[in-house]
Amino acid sequence: MTFKQIIRSIHKILGLASGTAVFIVAITGALWAFKDEVKALSDDYKYVTVRDQPVLTPTMVKELAAEMYPGKSLHGTVYNEPGESIEAIFYQESPLFYRSIFLNPYTGKLLHTEDHLTGFFAWVLDGHMHLWLPDKIGEQVVGVAILIFLIMLISGIILWWPKRRKGLKQRLSFQWKDTTRWKRKNFDLHSIGGFYICVFALIFAVSGLAMSYDWFQAGIYKILGGEKEVTFMIPDSPYEFSNKGNVQPIDRLLPQLWEQYPEADNFEIHYPHAPTSSIYVEVSNTDGVYYDSDYLFFDQTTLAPITSKTIYSTYKDLELSDKILRMNFDIHVGAIAGLPGKILAFLLSILIASLPVTGFLIYWESSKRKAKGGSKCFFEIIAKWNYLMCPERPVNRLFLMLYCESKVFN
Repeated sequence: MTFKQIIRSIHKILGLASGTAVFIVAITGALWAFKDEVKALSDDYKYVTVRDQPVLTPTMVKELAAEMYPGKSLHGTVYNEPGESIEAIFYQESPLFYRSIFLNPYTGKLLHTEDHLTGFFAWVLDGHMHLWLPDKIGEQVVGVAILIFLIMLISGIILWWPKRRKGLKQRLSFQWKDTTRWKRKNFDLHSIGGFYICVFALIFAVSGLAMSYDWFQAGIYKILGGEKEVTFMIPDSPYEFSNKGNVQPIDRLLPQLWEQYPEADNFEIHYPHAPTSSIYVEVSNTDGVYYDSDYLFFDQTTLAPITSKTIYSTYKDLELSDKILRMNFDIHVGAIAGLPGKILAFLLSILIASLPVTGFLIYWESSKRKAKGGSKCFFEIIAKWNYLMCPERPVNRLFLMLYCESKVFN
């Protein structure tokens, strides 16, 4: 076997092994692209009339949340711009519970409840991340499938590469005529289309693997020259929590944040999970993306800032390698370029989903030809066997002659 024949065999085997998973991941990725825009069509509950009065403090929200879902862990509270509701987010792993309640920021009235584990987009995300399998199994299947897809992109480029420069034009454009058969068109869609989207598919695959495997993310970060921790960690406070005043320290934090970040889109305040844990705040500086958010940590008692040793800190203070890694999710979903980026991500995901389909059709046609060739061999054996057994029979002589002259079977 030549080098390209070996690569073609590897490409075919890996494609058959991972095709279904890649198709599902790509299609669900396309459906996920416009999640925020679709959900925004029915989010009237997020808006309220602005009043000239104080909003609910984090402590008040925590007390109201405890009344609505007793015994459930309140992950954090999102304070949006004036005129928008407060979102209290519940999350716990065992038993799994992930919901949000939206409250009127002035009265505490319940405006809406959202279960993040149900609904169309929850179903789409489960398919994208787990193929609708049990989480631990699905994560591994998807991770392996994307690793295989990465290898297939490389092998596909090798197969696409023409032997001579003269053949380059044919590999770069669709030279179809009215007489061009569908098998040729399907091959060109797989080969030429795959070439044009391979760079984007590579970006999707690498960014997806960085979210699937910690070792892959750490490796990419090291290649970029990063030196910090890439795992998100909440640092501890220097001292245990102690409050001697009437106002909880966490309630004094919100006015400070508004003063320090007047242009921020929202603040997500996370409640400390232990007496020695710090208060963690995520400041969203730009609506629709996460990469440029500021991650702040404060002592529970004094509200003194606590420095993080990870890439999750103030965005402007990060190195280039830190910023690139922080952009990973927004690159993966196309949000890094706003609505045009999401449109591009949607179209590219559709094209990526077409590759396993066109690839399988190529394999299917090839299998049919081989099966037909096998039938020829079968008839040749029968013809020769009949002739050897009964050479005097005219019908057997005629049968063999017709086969050898390719008038019947070729």
